Amino acid sequence: MDAAASIEHLKIAYWNILITAGPVLGVALLVGIVVGVLQAATSINDATIGFVPKLGIVLLTMALMASFMLGRMTDYFTFVFQTIATLH
Repeated sequence: MDAAASIEHLKIAYWNILITAGPVLGVALLVGIVVGVLQAATSINDATIGFVPKLGIVLLTMALMASFMLGRMTDYFTFVFQTIATLH
């Protein structure tokens, strides 16, 4: 495998990471910002107020996105194993 093919495989891997983890991380970021603004506005500084909603919404997002994430990763690993099989 030459350098160009290795770079292409890394690019595909990074895009799959971004597409698979991006929605969950984006939801966690948005919930964290909303809770942070609400805590700043109300002067309530309790760690569980920020943690519990974020945990619940991230778990819900993961449950809703599980089929998409599993399908995406299955396709990627099938591609990886087919590529490995063609190497000499």
